[in-house]
Amino acid sequence: MRLDKFICESTELTRSEAKNVIRKGMINNQAGTLRSGAYKVTADDVIEMKGQVLNIRGFRYLMLNKPPGFISSNVDEQMPSLLNLIEIEKKQNVFIAGRLDADTSGLVLITDDGQWSHQVTSPRKKCEKRYRVHLQEPVDQSTVEQFAKGIQLKSEPQPCLPAKLELLTETEVLLTISEGKYHQVKRMFAAVGNFVTELHREQIGAVQLDPELALGESRFLTEKEINGFK
Repeated sequence: MRLDKFICESTELTRSEAKNVIRKGMINNQAGTLRSGAYKVTADDVIEMKGQVLNIRGFRYLMLNKPPGFISSNVDEQMPSLLNLIEIEKKQNVFIAGRLDADTSGLVLITDDGQWSHQVTSPRKKCEKRYRVHLQEPVDQSTVEQFAKGIQLKSEPQPCLPAKLELLTETEVLLTISEGKYHQVKRMFAAVGNFVTELHREQIGAVQLDPELALGESRFLTEKEINGFK
């Protein structure tokens, strides 16, 4: 890895700031001062800046209990980005692995590991996601059977993959799907003549939303949770 990139990956400095500290002779290894951003850092190098040893941060994996009113985007748009809710360095480097609509709450996974994010979001992986859904109209066993067969969405060439619908009350259900079509949950219930009044995601793959996390709170994933997608 180039020295200037190594510094960026080890600190909060931008590439231009990294080049500047190199030019000023503030970067050293075991052989002395390094003055070229193109220097190739090896596994044997001990890189220091102002006497402090620099180490590349490992990948970061977080879960967030997203509240309504935040968008799944890295930047603020018409509504604030959900990244405003987390406190990590270099937020611009992370991916939102498992997006939610602005009015939907619940589990969102955030990482700067691109390959891991792909395991979560790739349609080929058919990663299951479970939602708690509140509905305007009552549902019964016939709706469960419809979802199990595959709901045909408007303007879609093929029906949805079979989905598992569990009845909690007449108007509250748990829905597990293995796709990620645009507004899919809302469109599935609209297709059977119902309307979603509240939507909350509880699980992605083997990772369940930590019940200790209040809306807007986040935590780093455990090693077991991370490895569930590898």
